[in-house]
Amino acid sequence: MLSQRGIITLGLPIFLALLCYPLPARTRRVAPLIEDDWARRPHRAAECTFGKQIRELGSTWFADLGPPFGVMYCIKCECIPIQKKRRIVARVQCRNIKNECPKPNCEEPVLLPGRCCKSCPGDFSTELVQDLPAQLTTDEEERSLKHFATLLSGRTSLPLRRDDLTPSSTFNNAYNYLATGRFTFHRKNLYYSFYLSASTPRPRSLQFVDTSGSILEEQTINPVGGVYQNATGKLCGVWRRVPRDYRKLLREERLHVALSWEPSATLTGQLARYRALSSEHFSALLEPTLGVDRSLMAGAGATAIVSASSASAPSVHISLVFNGVFLPNDLAEVPIVVQLDHLDKDYVVLREEIFVKKPSNELNVGEVRSALSGADLRLLTRGKLVISIMSKKDPQALRLSGVVGPRVTCDMYQTLLSSENPSTAAGLAWAFLDRTGALRYGVNLMGLEEESPLVTLVDEGGKRRLELEDLTPTLFGNFANGSLERPGPRLLEPLFKGELSVVAASHLGSLLRGRLVQRPVADARDTVAPVLLRRFEQEPVSNGPIGLVWAAIDLDCALHYELEISGLSTDKPLKLYLETLPLLAQGAPVYRRLLEEFTGTVLGGSVTGLSPVELYRIDSGIGFLEVDDKDTGRLLKTSFRTRVPLSCLPHYADNDVASVVAYNLQPPRSEFDMGACFHETRFYEEGTQWTANLDPCSMCHCYRGRAQCDPVPCPPLSCPTSQQVKAGPEHCCPICTSNSNGTKNITSTTKGCTLAGQFHLAGASWHPYLPPAGFDTCAVCTCDPSTLEVKCPRVQCPTLDCDQKLAFRPDKKACCRQCPTVIPVTGTMGDMLPRDEAAASTKRSSEEILAAGGCKYPLGGPYENGKEWHPRVHSHGEMKCVKCRCKNGEVRCDRKRCPRSLCNSIAQQLRRGGLIAETDDCCTSQCRRARRHHRQHQHQHQHHGKHSVTPRELS
Repeated sequence: MLSQRGIITLGLPIFLALLCYPLPARTRRVAPLIEDDWARRPHRAAECTFGKQIRELGSTWFADLGPPFGVMYCIKCECIPIQKKRRIVARVQCRNIKNECPKPNCEEPVLLPGRCCKSCPGDFSTELVQDLPAQLTTDEEERSLKHFATLLSGRTSLPLRRDDLTPSSTFNNAYNYLATGRFTFHRKNLYYSFYLSASTPRPRSLQFVDTSGSILEEQTINPVGGVYQNATGKLCGVWRRVPRDYRKLLREERLHVALSWEPSATLTGQLARYRALSSEHFSALLEPTLGVDRSLMAGAGATAIVSASSASAPSVHISLVFNGVFLPNDLAEVPIVVQLDHLDKDYVVLREEIFVKKPSNELNVGEVRSALSGADLRLLTRGKLVISIMSKKDPQALRLSGVVGPRVTCDMYQTLLSSENPSTAAGLAWAFLDRTGALRYGVNLMGLEEESPLVTLVDEGGKRRLELEDLTPTLFGNFANGSLERPGPRLLEPLFKGELSVVAASHLGSLLRGRLVQRPVADARDTVAPVLLRRFEQEPVSNGPIGLVWAAIDLDCALHYELEISGLSTDKPLKLYLETLPLLAQGAPVYRRLLEEFTGTVLGGSVTGLSPVELYRIDSGIGFLEVDDKDTGRLLKTSFRTRVPLSCLPHYADNDVASVVAYNLQPPRSEFDMGACFHETRFYEEGTQWTANLDPCSMCHCYRGRAQCDPVPCPPLSCPTSQQVKAGPEHCCPICTSNSNGTKNITSTTKGCTLAGQFHLAGASWHPYLPPAGFDTCAVCTCDPSTLEVKCPRVQCPTLDCDQKLAFRPDKKACCRQCPTVIPVTGTMGDMLPRDEAAASTKRSSEEILAAGGCKYPLGGPYENGKEWHPRVHSHGEMKCVKCRCKNGEVRCDRKRCPRSLCNSIAQQLRRGGLIAETDDCCTSQCRRARRHHRQHQHQHQHHGKHSVTPRELS
């Protein structure tokens, strides 16, 4: 399946050469979450990513390559739509526009900053080719795209264009399914909500399509649903960052939604505006009743948009969208009866007759307004009324009915409770209507534990505040959770109008107050409860900054969050961070990542690419969300815990000391990435060094994610043994002292020097510790007793009597070269010759070597024909991974090539924490680079569906 997101990631030096090069789309690799096919990863949005920025479809911009190149004002990029069968995907297309520049009319044109084309001095024409149109959505567009609704039935479903028109695919198995949807456009996001009929199963996927059947957006529906969806019986979600071109389709009512159960079972419906949606309080989904003519009413259904008022004259307004209640000979001015009945009793509340001028098989609209008594209005709010639409000519054969319940829109009402007096207390509250119409609520208070506050719901819409409900009986500790089973108009009207407040007050004068505000539900809000963001400095203030955040992890291991803050200015630049802390082991690596930079008080988004370790910590309750002020630093912080799917978690605890010790696990990291080291029940960062706790005479360091320890060597002392003193158990080597009593211990001495975090007594000497090589025995550091300065001179090697070319090191750690050992030669008494085969008596001259096919070489040459060696570079020393060979006067150098089998073996040893032989250092480095390069490409292909080109690939 092709990915919907088209991305071009370019290496900086080759960017211009690849602008017009068509890169092939890659098949996205999908790791199965569970066996059922519904759990496949949802399709990526039709948007482009350039660098680290997401670009919407139809947008244009100049290529910003970052330092040192900056913005390339002659390279114009745009995110264009590409048709892939029935799917619309996005691609980045960049081109050089310098050739399109108009020719200046002056002799000496100038290039102004931020321009591609030269212009004449004083010419500020706005018609230059690189000027781009404005990308922002205006407030007028936001208001015009607010509310939409749809009815999905067999009669409304469009015959979508398909590439596999087979007899089985032309028959719609979902023809008698029924659903209705509501849509809210907010901040470039389209939130959707659906009610399904009792006989309609939950769909597997949702698609937004245009009139030609092209898929603009597709999402996989979780069959389980979250807390909110299960409590309300709704289907909720969001299409984030709707492109500008698709917003135009929405505005022109040319956008359709499709629910799919299987390839041959699909319902579609048109998104349309209805005036009554802005004031909708209740909804109904009407389906054919028992005893109707099934042949005439196949694929029929209706939805009702209901609003009510309990003002001086209680009334109800019903807007209807319906089909399927007409006889074959109904052509014009057809009478239809709308009736409102009691659910349990034989009691008609309302009966009205409307006329349909020209009946349609797909959609018809009508509306009814009528006065109601206060008692009937209470029945309406408590879900006790049934609305029916029937044919006046044959009401028994053509009839649709449905119970009036909470409105279809997925709404959550939430508020932050801030203090009106100087206080450290704060809180939050949330509420929603479940499928039975009961108001479920939750309140979280912090800082009032010992004051026994009273928690109430207050109507603040009138001239005086009116207390409606007391929630104190459900308050235990910091939390209050419960439900109001039969909320009437007295409570629901201020809730719908945003005039219902939650108040927490104590007898000591503390007062927290907040007004419930409607928010759409999607992803993050479909969880148990939000958490409170509190200030770092808990000083008593009034109306100080506080926040609440909803968080959830989906089946694709993506973190979704919805954040709201009060008490801050709307234009203040802020940053949102995710931080996960270790569990048990001391010093374990803390993960901290920037999620988003933003301004304003409301933020919603998602992040992918979280590691299994981060997800494990979030699931364990040690994840933190932090809001930082870019000017003053840390501002708000909270811990949070949310359920993580098992498929997203690692197979072991990342930081559990018991599991690390028992299974010899290394800290979580990718195969060749540097990570932390676990040693003696704690973690150490890469490159750090420390003294072992169990053996203070061992120095350790963290190298390549593995702890390595070396025994401390003691340098020889210049003083006699009688003046050498043991400084203490924590000091491994003796030091010189002027006291002749060599048995005296000087543990009371406190003066000394510190080098690389290690303390050394005054007068002490030691070999410096240089990870990863270990102790450098060719240098001796001393702590001057008087100045307490550290000096580390290297060992002075003696002058050799032999030829320097014959000198050698007896071992790798030797500081000085030695002359070769000489032995007497038989037959020549008294003559001594070196054992080295390159003795002076047998050494040939350079001219003789070159004449015999030898090779010249800048360092160490000439070399004899057939000789092999490792070249030396002044800045790097001997290049052990490169081997040169002299053949017939020519030098050829090749880098060691490591077979894939050896790379796989090294990767397995690294994963197990095993040691790598020194002879494999070349392959270890080479395989690490190749593996990291491969993983980067694999990550880009999975998430972007596009090939990423780097300078290394072209070299």
